[in-house]
Amino acid sequence: MTVAIKNDNKTPLVVPRAVRRRAGFKSGQELEIKASGGVITILPKLPNAHDEYAPEQRRSIDARLKDALEEVQQGRTAGPFNTADEMIAALKGELKRALKQGGKKKSKPRSR
Repeated sequence: MTVAIKNDNKTPLVVPRAVRRRAGFKSGQELEIKASGGVITILPKLPNAHDEYAPEQRRSIDARLKDALEEVQQGRTAGPFNTADEMIAALKGELKRALKQGGKKKSKPRSR
């Protein structure tokens, strides 16, 4: 579809309903508009990861990520492994060491 637009500062740019429908835009949906090199691109605004979680959930996730980063920085990592069998052998070795140190084997949670 081609539409002639009067390019003055008084008339707003209007995207025809048929074009919006064909693009799949919904009423009230947030859009991101970019302009570069004489081209205007209109895209649906993607959700931000921070928008998907409640503040309490985000704090919990951030705390767990911080702990994981500290473990990596302290060198408490395993691998890399070339095969799944190598990884399984390493996990079994860790389990044996933990049991020798007095740790208890964790039982699998029961299905309800």
